[in-house]
Amino acid sequence: MLKQINIENAHLLPGLFKERADLNRSYLMELKTENLLQNFYLEACIRTDRDISEMHLGWESPTCQLRGHFLGHWLSAASMLIAQNNDCELKAKLDIIIDELERCQKLNGGKWIGSVPEKYFQCLEKNEYIWSPQYTLHKTLLGLYHSAMYAKNEKALDILNNAADWYLDWTADMQNKNPHAVYSGEEGGMLEVWAGLYQLTGNEKYLTLAERYSHPSIFKKLADGGDPLSNCHANASIPWAQGAAKMYEITDDEKWLGLVKSFWKCAVTDREAFCTGGQNSGEFWIPPHKLGMFIGDRTQEFCTVYNMVRLADYLFRFTGDTAYLDYIEKNLYNGFLAQQNKFTGMPAYFLPMKSGSMKKWGSKTKDFWCCHGTTVQAHTIYPQLCFYEYSEKNRLVIGQYINSEYKRSENVTVSQSVDMKYYNDGASFDEHDDSRMSRWYIKLNVRADKPESFTLSLRIPEWTQGAPIIFINGEEIKNVTSKNGYFDIDRTWKNDTINIYFPAALTISSLPDMPKLTAFAEGPVVLAGLCEKDCGICMKDGEPESALAYTTEHTYSTFPWQQSVYRTVGQPENFDLVPLYDITDEPYTVYFTKKNLS
Repeated sequence: MLKQINIENAHLLPGLFKERADLNRSYLMELKTENLLQNFYLEACIRTDRDISEMHLGWESPTCQLRGHFLGHWLSAASMLIAQNNDCELKAKLDIIIDELERCQKLNGGKWIGSVPEKYFQCLEKNEYIWSPQYTLHKTLLGLYHSAMYAKNEKALDILNNAADWYLDWTADMQNKNPHAVYSGEEGGMLEVWAGLYQLTGNEKYLTLAERYSHPSIFKKLADGGDPLSNCHANASIPWAQGAAKMYEITDDEKWLGLVKSFWKCAVTDREAFCTGGQNSGEFWIPPHKLGMFIGDRTQEFCTVYNMVRLADYLFRFTGDTAYLDYIEKNLYNGFLAQQNKFTGMPAYFLPMKSGSMKKWGSKTKDFWCCHGTTVQAHTIYPQLCFYEYSEKNRLVIGQYINSEYKRSENVTVSQSVDMKYYNDGASFDEHDDSRMSRWYIKLNVRADKPESFTLSLRIPEWTQGAPIIFINGEEIKNVTSKNGYFDIDRTWKNDTINIYFPAALTISSLPDMPKLTAFAEGPVVLAGLCEKDCGICMKDGEPESALAYTTEHTYSTFPWQQSVYRTVGQPENFDLVPLYDITDEPYTVYFTKKNLS
């Protein structure tokens, strides 16, 4: 089994992903502490004397039943950045928030740490409708858990310990009154957080709570080989699989791994996806073979993208299968980046797929959708997806090719970057970029203070066209072949440089129920046409190069060459196609009607 690296030893280096992560970090700092806490203050009867126009609104409004969910996401995101970058500003802000949450808990009687009233759980007991109180509480609990684990805030554990007592009382009461109540209120994330707290502390009370949340109906349906997903709420189901994964991690019981694999089979293997990797519409799983029917404005909810990436990370660590890394990569480019505004950092709840779509961006303080919260978390997890270690083998895996650095030990540091000059750190000109015009040139540096032997496993992306080209210290490696998705380099490392080129194919994909609709991608990057309608594209069957020509120009942002930009040729109306993640406020089209070129 692979293990997740210690994120204190990994961080991003300048490049595309760091630009997006820095936008996110600035937003975390920009939000006022008193606004982040506003709903906890209200529940604890702490007077704030502010006009409502100055407060967080939307789903954080005091009139919204989901109020307070965002602070948990904020705590999780801030904790990750504190660990990665020793971020003192965020740490100071987080510590103040934890202090105030402790104050609120004491004012609420010593156990309750909700931003909503306890009476919301009485609605669950009575089977009355209430909007997802367990979802809201889960975000707070998870944020506190991450604050303890990554930001080393011990007070967060004290708050969780008291909150667990409230849950022990409530779940015990429900076992007698209404067992169904425990499995209502969008409760799926509870299993993972209780299991994680047991893993972190060894306290048996958390294992007891995990057991009380470990019998949802979805597990029985998966075990019976059914499809519990089609037309059901996607983001309410994925957390159950994450909980099963965490249970496998702490128990080694194969039953749990079987459930996780069954979920993945049902959600991914047996269910087609859009070219981006998304598989839902209006927050619900699309039935198999029906993608075309559901193309619209409300496809690919971001919460599902984020949570499926987290599930793929679990499964890769359990199995070592690089198919999960390929899945993550596709969703990073066409979900994480594509659903974040590259100028403001704000999220898009959905990623529209219909012709002439426009992304709808959230505001900084007036929306706070569920996807607002997962977005601020998403842009903090890049470093932990880049590197993996084998628990029992002297082997380091490069999972994602993102500019980053990992201090493997006091002796060894590994860094990776796109092998082109980077211009956004203030340089105006540089005469030398080795004429490299592709983002798929990668440079790895291994620095060892003393010679050290280990295996470096390079993931060979599934989209690679032919064999990659690899040099070590300027000497080309002959006959590079993929073994189970990897190319392994065994050597004694000192100060070594590896240059890699992954030839990226221009590919097409269609929809199972509408095979004439075609989308284009370069490697994992989906291309979007800058056009307000499906103009149709004439091309030779299976030959996207017959319709698209690569275009480029020198730039002074991120990379010196414009990346993954094409222009149609020989069409009635020619237009440009750019990476979907670069689309901001322009109308765009992803799927085009394919017309055969005679």
